[in-house]
Amino acid sequence: MRGVVSKSAATPTLEGTRMVDIHDETPGEAARDAADLARFGYKQELRRTLGVFSSFAVAFSYISPSTGIFALFFLGLTTIGGVFFWSWPIVALGQFIIALTFAELSSHYPVAGSVFQWTKYLSGKTYSWFAGWIYLFAGILTVTSVCVTLPLALIPAFNGMGWNVASSLHNQRIVAIVTLAGITILNIFGVRLVALINNTGVIFEILGMVVFAFVLAIFHNHQGVGVIFHTGGQSLTVSTFLVAMFMSLYVIYGFDTASTLAEETRDPRREAPKAVLASVIGAFVVGAIFLWATLMAVPNMGAAIKGAFGPAQIIDANFSNAFATVYLLVVAAAIFVCCLAIQASTIRLCFGMARDEQLPGSSLLRVVNPRLHTPIGACIAVGVFAFIPMLQYTGAAIVAIAATGMIYLSYLICNLAVIRARLRGWPRTSAPFSLGKWGIPITAVGLLWGGGMLVNFAWPRVASNPTPNQTGKLLNFHWGWLNDRPILWTVAIVIALAGAMYYVLVQRTKPAHLEAPEGEVFAEEVPTAATAPTA
Repeated sequence: MRGVVSKSAATPTLEGTRMVDIHDETPGEAARDAADLARFGYKQELRRTLGVFSSFAVAFSYISPSTGIFALFFLGLTTIGGVFFWSWPIVALGQFIIALTFAELSSHYPVAGSVFQWTKYLSGKTYSWFAGWIYLFAGILTVTSVCVTLPLALIPAFNGMGWNVASSLHNQRIVAIVTLAGITILNIFGVRLVALINNTGVIFEILGMVVFAFVLAIFHNHQGVGVIFHTGGQSLTVSTFLVAMFMSLYVIYGFDTASTLAEETRDPRREAPKAVLASVIGAFVVGAIFLWATLMAVPNMGAAIKGAFGPAQIIDANFSNAFATVYLLVVAAAIFVCCLAIQASTIRLCFGMARDEQLPGSSLLRVVNPRLHTPIGACIAVGVFAFIPMLQYTGAAIVAIAATGMIYLSYLICNLAVIRARLRGWPRTSAPFSLGKWGIPITAVGLLWGGGMLVNFAWPRVASNPTPNQTGKLLNFHWGWLNDRPILWTVAIVIALAGAMYYVLVQRTKPAHLEAPEGEVFAEEVPTAATAPTA
């Protein structure tokens, strides 16, 4: 990879990436976007090469329907049978409401860091610091959760090729660690390479899931189209439906990634909002088709529920070994791309906070390599912290619970800041994407949705928020009292307490960086010139 290459000087290889929406800006476009960024007190350091499709693709890959469905399909199926399909449109609608607010925010604040940056300008230093801190660790946990999901598709594919690899926790962890190392190296080499891999992967994921779904529905329809109205003998209550929602809740988030990569997107005020909304819509359509078809293809619903079947088992039951293996490899590639996109997003959040001197070791985390145009320190830090939960690996589902709960908490914190700012008159300036008079009601509905789902996540249940003792001692905090507390509670409290200690001891007296265009700062602090380093 090289530094920014002008259009006229681009090599044929780099120029060829234009077909997948990855190319450098013209001098005029570069000057326009750099000047816009400078109004926020930052200079252009990251490489701005992403168009609207690339921005959409990164956000879609973060959501990645195939990843979440492979991780937690079994939970919905074993809880309420085929009826769990209906959690998909409900969650998609709730998250689209959140995405509408985020799209408007991305049109006003085209800087790296999404939730952290938005709350910084709308609420202030302390509030935004905790929002960013919690969201950073939520992103790190999500990186871990998706890396440990990859073995669920890859190991069966290996076995289909005759490798005879046991799907043990040990082997799953080895695959996850190798995956984490690989995506960290790729992210170090820059957003252009990541976007090229990502765009290609998204096309294959969409085509693979949709085409495969039609093959299942037409040639392997064992349950009929009405399977989504049958519980398979399981009890359907409000409580069981809320548990069954977890797969859908785990899938449909991360759409703000299109905003997080704003400093690498061409004309981000216009393109990022489109990508945010399109990623949710695209994921909903593709996921709904695949889910319905997969449920129709279950050979024996009773046996599938008893055996906690996931897509891998359903695929294996319906196809020849060769076809099943090929498809599992396609899914594994989609999950790998998802890992890549999630880490890229988390790295930009880490960089955005470090650039404002908000993290330990900020002087290292904010440095952008002049040749690769990536913050290498942030790449390594995110990779190292994502490795830590693998030291006591308990399976993909446990990590997913903690990651998703923390993400929804971050979104709720952000929306609280937004509704407060709206009631105080935000936005006062125009932006390419605006909710207008619908801003307050949409954000209010988003708050109700997000708050309700956070309660759902936090509710102590064996199926969705167990204690370590309820995992069969797969997870052990080595403290009897803590082993009887729900996992999500422990994770959230430990992260918040560690953050509070660091903030009081180090961050409390540091000035905030609140430079922004006139009318865009609604924080309690009086905005002044940029107080954080911009280099």
